[in-house]
Amino acid sequence: MKRFWPWLCALLSGLLLSLCYAPVNQGGLAWVALTPLIAALWFGPNWGKRENERLLLLGLLGGFGYFLGSLHWLITVTVPGWIALSLYLAVYPALWAWFVGTVARPVDKDASGMIWLSSANNLRVALLGSFAWVGTEWLRGVVFTGFGWNALGVTLHKNIALIQIADITGVAGISFLLVMVNMMIVLTVKRLIVEVRTKTLKTHFDFTLTILLVVLVFGYGVRQVMKAPPLSTKLTFAAIQGAVPIHEKRDPAFEEKILDQHKRMTEQAMAINPDLIIWPEAATPGPLFYEGDQRSLQVVRDIVEKFNGDFLLGTVHLAPYGDFNAAALITEKGRMTQLYYKMHLVPFGEYVPLRHSAFPIFAWLVGDLVPDDFNFGPEPKILLMNKKPAHIAPLICFEDTLGDLARKFAIMRAQIFITLTNDGWFLKSAGSEQHLNNAIFRCVENRLPMIRAANTGVTCVVDARGRVTQKFETKEDGTFGEGFLNSTVEFPNDPVKTFYTENGELFAQISLFMAALWAGVHMIRRFRS
Repeated sequence: MKRFWPWLCALLSGLLLSLCYAPVNQGGLAWVALTPLIAALWFGPNWGKRENERLLLLGLLGGFGYFLGSLHWLITVTVPGWIALSLYLAVYPALWAWFVGTVARPVDKDASGMIWLSSANNLRVALLGSFAWVGTEWLRGVVFTGFGWNALGVTLHKNIALIQIADITGVAGISFLLVMVNMMIVLTVKRLIVEVRTKTLKTHFDFTLTILLVVLVFGYGVRQVMKAPPLSTKLTFAAIQGAVPIHEKRDPAFEEKILDQHKRMTEQAMAINPDLIIWPEAATPGPLFYEGDQRSLQVVRDIVEKFNGDFLLGTVHLAPYGDFNAAALITEKGRMTQLYYKMHLVPFGEYVPLRHSAFPIFAWLVGDLVPDDFNFGPEPKILLMNKKPAHIAPLICFEDTLGDLARKFAIMRAQIFITLTNDGWFLKSAGSEQHLNNAIFRCVENRLPMIRAANTGVTCVVDARGRVTQKFETKEDGTFGEGFLNSTVEFPNDPVKTFYTENGELFAQISLFMAALWAGVHMIRRFRS
């Protein structure tokens, strides 16, 4: 057990972290999930000259369990990809583990254990560990196009008060708070053991200040939630959820069925006379404005000519300058069309990295699964409604999980996010619920509401505080059924730019800088000695 307990602790941390996310949703475990791994890093048998290797392997093992468990829904698409992605993402917890085990490790030079009694030293250690976690999470979200899905702070998506700090720090601030509490728990337990052994008792300023920080963040959140809402305008809408299986969506034989299905539900929704009708991502079987296939355009024209409101839908757009995954807002009974092109494409889904480079290894591995690439949209674009004075920020697919992209729309004075997505690739798995839980933070960060229209997944309304106020569900299929959500959302007349909107991931970048600076100082000291 002396040899194996650190590895069991690393696995335990990975398991606890994975249980924090859907479908289990035990977010409260995030307050303690990292403590077994931290204990293994600090108190496990030292490997001498191979100590760095031990720390990295412990972090890799814990991180692999973390992502393998939380991203299990990827098996509906690819099992090898699920394993490979989990292994790659585990590199970031491995780097954090090395940092905590070396740079942020309390150094007990005289083996007396008295170093653990220093509140100042314990606070330094906890802060450094928190900076490092936030820094590596930010890197995970930007390196190789980025995959920031399921940051640690996302586990608290149901704790409305605590997540309000995201309008300053983004999700990174919540991750920071969770890691600091985890670090302080291990430090405090070790400190109590040393105090009992040495019969020395000192005031625990380190623990007290950590709890005070949690209280202050909670108090800030309560104050934000209790604030009077800004002047707003009501928008009525109907979001169509077709629940079209992926194999039908890709088969031309089902084109007529899909169009008839969407037309039937849309006509039912039109009877309620909403301001806006929404179809999800790539809702039309063929490109809407493609001369070679006019059937989709004919159905849409029939709808908009009868409808007095605006019509937003997702479609593929084939233009002379590129092929795009697009959102189209059709107004004035079809006389005006505005297009937004998706900016952040899914690698190996919508394009293959380095396909046309000198080293097209990915294209060779993928083969015919992704025969062609979409082009990247050049810039964010606000879509202007005609029926109501709403400035729409269109987000396609998993763009609503990207904080730095969403805030660009908010900078352009967007008043409401509308996500068009299709989580049907992941069947009836937890992938769609996790998608929603990540998207909630875009509303908090920018103080803007969101409508989500999904082919299958979670079609819902999220308010500016991150609360899901309306959700489409059926008795038979839950959130994966066929139908439409008819609801009302209020968008601010004059949205106020938050600190996060104006400065983005500044807190995360400062955290990375602090961790890198301290790591550099540590390595220079080691080199000199």
